[in-house]
Amino acid sequence: MHGRAIARNIRMSARKMRLVIDEIRNRDVNEAYSILQFSKKAAAEPIDKALRSAVANAVNKADLSGEALDVDSLFVREAYVNEGATLRRFRAAAMGRAAPIKKRTSHVTVVVDTKE
Repeated sequence: MHGRAIARNIRMSARKMRLVIDEIRNRDVNEAYSILQFSKKAAAEPIDKALRSAVANAVNKADLSGEALDVDSLFVREAYVNEGATLRRFRAAAMGRAAPIKKRTSHVTVVVDTKE
């Protein structure tokens, strides 16, 4: 039984989030929780939230189908980050010009599945 969660429009660049998401891919769910809990990166918090949502979705899906699902048997099958919309802002620059500022967003997708 698998569960999927997508967190959209997180106000952080995809490049920074990929540093953390690469650490939990193909790991046991409990191991991924501990990696995210002790990570110093700010990206760990929204990724942890998406992971917990994916696990809850898998448990709920199993309950609805009448199956018993042990959370300890889950692992992170897929975890990836895509770029979201970019907010474009402008900062005053020298000689009356404007310099662009790109405030990037990202979308996180986490899929958990049972070990075969």
